[in-house]
Amino acid sequence: MADFTDTYSTSDLSRKSGDIIAQALRHPVAITQRNKPRLVLMNIEDYDRLRQRADMRMTGTIEAMPVDVLDEFAAAVEAYAQEGDGERP
Repeated sequence: MADFTDTYSTSDLSRKSGDIIAQALRHPVAITQRNKPRLVLMNIEDYDRLRQRADMRMTGTIEAMPVDVLDEFAAAVEAYAQEGDGERP
């Protein structure tokens, strides 16, 4: 589990929601259920920062790959295959 300054159970969340929300406004707070991390409660600014830094790459098929990228990929695969002559540790 990631390091969190504060960790609360779901039972704590129902009993101390105001205190936990106040903590979450300052820094992310972990919520556990049956002693396992299940949720993270954080302020919207931190969430927005995470979303903006998220990897936005998309997956696709080889058929959709631009020809120049496909050629570069094929060359890299061929070079890798010849490098070890097919033997892998």
